[in-house]
Amino acid sequence: MSDKSDQQLHQEKMQKQKEKVDAHIAAADLERGIAILMTGNGKGKTSSAFGMVFRALGYGQKVGIIQFIKGAQDCGEADYLSKHCPSVELIQMGTGFTWNTQDKESDIVAAQRTWEAANAMLASAEYDLVILDELTYMLGYKYLDRAMVINAIKNRPTEQSVVVTGRGGGRELREIMDTVSEVKDIKHAFKSGIKARKGVDY
Repeated sequence: MSDKSDQQLHQEKMQKQKEKVDAHIAAADLERGIAILMTGNGKGKTSSAFGMVFRALGYGQKVGIIQFIKGAQDCGEADYLSKHCPSVELIQMGTGFTWNTQDKESDIVAAQRTWEAANAMLASAEYDLVILDELTYMLGYKYLDRAMVINAIKNRPTEQSVVVTGRGGGRELREIMDTVSEVKDIKHAFKSGIKARKGVDY
């Protein structure tokens, strides 16, 4: 039986953990912007991206947001930013969900027009963070050329970070991203007949 107290055992365990963390921090010596993909079938991808928006704003960084699909209904984040963060450039495709429009040609035109704004942001060193919300759907529906999008993300300014959200996205997109996180749907209120809640879901 060990003569060590719970506090001593805990301290030794935490010290070992600290050494591992410190070693990883020391090994990460590359300084540049990162590319993040938030994917999966669960709720929270856009919410996570906007969390990064407010984090960047806290450091006085320049943020650009492109929202594909959204724009036809209320969006609390967009409303707040338009009122309180005029320095944030927010562009919405404005068509709403593709299953509502049911007009492929019109959606393609809107997607390509919106991509022009996204591409300009990705090419500009002025932006510290660019959010491409729901971009994966534009790739999945083939509204945008996949190679064109991937090249723009890969060739953005070195210090610029980019966050892409949406289900799927494809192998090629995942491969060029530095961080890929998958949000898993375990349980969702909507499936139990509970309406989407203002301030929580939109």
